[in-house]
Amino acid sequence: MREWWRDAVIYQIYPRSFQDEDGDGIGDLKGITRRLPHVADLGATAIWLSPIFTSPMDDMGYDVSDYTDVDPLFGTIEEFEELIARAHELGLKVIVDQVLSHTSDKHPWFEESRASRSNDKADWYVWADPNPDGSPPNNWASVFGGSAWEFEPRRKQYYLHNFLISQPDLNFHCKAVQDALLETMRFWLDRGLDGFRLDTVNYYFHDQKLRSNPPADGGGWEMATDVYGMQKHLYDKTRPENIAFLERLRKLTDEYDDIMMVGEVGEDGDRSVEVMAEYTRGEHRLHMCYSFAMLGPAFSAEHFRKVIEGFQSGAPDGHPKWSFSNHDVPRHVTRWNKHANDGDTLAKQAIAMLASFEGTIGIYQGEELGQTETELVYEELTDPPALRFWPEVKGRDGCRTPMVWEAEAPNAGFTDGKPWLPVKAPQAARSVDLQARQNDSVLQAYKETLAFRHATPCLTVGKSTFLKTEEPILAFRRTAGDDALTCVFNLSPDPVSMTISGGAEIVGPANASLSGTALELPANGHCYLSHTGELDLVPADAD
Repeated sequence: MREWWRDAVIYQIYPRSFQDEDGDGIGDLKGITRRLPHVADLGATAIWLSPIFTSPMDDMGYDVSDYTDVDPLFGTIEEFEELIARAHELGLKVIVDQVLSHTSDKHPWFEESRASRSNDKADWYVWADPNPDGSPPNNWASVFGGSAWEFEPRRKQYYLHNFLISQPDLNFHCKAVQDALLETMRFWLDRGLDGFRLDTVNYYFHDQKLRSNPPADGGGWEMATDVYGMQKHLYDKTRPENIAFLERLRKLTDEYDDIMMVGEVGEDGDRSVEVMAEYTRGEHRLHMCYSFAMLGPAFSAEHFRKVIEGFQSGAPDGHPKWSFSNHDVPRHVTRWNKHANDGDTLAKQAIAMLASFEGTIGIYQGEELGQTETELVYEELTDPPALRFWPEVKGRDGCRTPMVWEAEAPNAGFTDGKPWLPVKAPQAARSVDLQARQNDSVLQAYKETLAFRHATPCLTVGKSTFLKTEEPILAFRRTAGDDALTCVFNLSPDPVSMTISGGAEIVGPANASLSGTALELPANGHCYLSHTGELDLVPADAD
């Protein structure tokens, strides 16, 4: 029997911003439960919840202080169980963010560990002596800027933090740490959870010799905070010891029925595909991985083909998850707007393209509305990197502003109170209620495209083969048995005319026209061509 996750449409919910039911301006579990029919009606088959566990919220829940309780901001364990039950009634699986690489500095484990060098949890975190001059033990940098080491006077040692100072890294070389984390995951699996999204899955282990990282190839500053980007991260992440722990994770989830784990791989370029392949190889590691390869500014036929073919060749027995937006990057309609004349047309093309990719796909809340990045001023920010490095770094708040439900309601129906991030007019204008009444809206395009994907074996189980086309045309064939579907996308703001060989017809949602052998693709046009036998595409003016 084919596992549910292999062709899933996973809808990411950022709980703080989905729906607030108690009027405190922050989304909660009751709000999510209330709005689940929207997700099911859209065509999603699973939801991924960003962290809901107890936390001081220095990094909006990615700094966990209790792995086995729900933060009161969001509700209670009982309300979470009710959410799971309602999701299952609607045919939705539920996975949650599991942040294992680090905890909050308010976690009882760290409070005990930092107190002395001799307590029961003294080696549960990564501690190191200073150099003779008092400086940190090596050159490792934090993703959020500055050194990855912070001095603790009580132990007269440094502790490692790959992210915020208040997010100390756990020591995975300590088996007791691994055992404790596995038990926290079992706690939620016993309550009916369907799986986990593993945050920063390649950051679990560090080099025990604490060797300094070498300079990055070619150097270069990618952003104002990016001391991190000046290093080749050989020793502070993606260590070989990680594999054995992933196998322990898989052994745990295999005790339960139909559980899925998807890992976030924080690596750049071709290395991300290598790690995805390594972490999903065989039947004893992760079920899926995803990288940031499609979450950046690159938008070209060459880029998408290179990423997908790279995974096909580099991870032949692996399974990918593809997405264009999430809570960490600018929304793709804004990110790619220079490649389009119209944001809605780009949004419709994006879901048509994503839905045609082989593997599992992910949708971030609001992208089904063609939602754009929110422009914020400094006084409205909450994201630590933005607060520290503004204005060079805009941060992640712009993609985390509240979901918009009813255009005329206060705060677009998100809350009766003051929202934790503002709901601004450009975002409210894209509300669910307005788009539900428009036959040509982005929301309707998402519903039609996802329905077509679910009903079309070529798009769920079909294998992919790319056609030899020039920019800006991305084209590939999906085949399942005797059925073939060629997916064609014009990734430019200019119309393109193509000539096809062989008989074909346009099926499913499309922004293109076919007359005989003449295929017309308007700006950011797209279509699915149903055909038998081979089909080739050439520019209409080719000799």
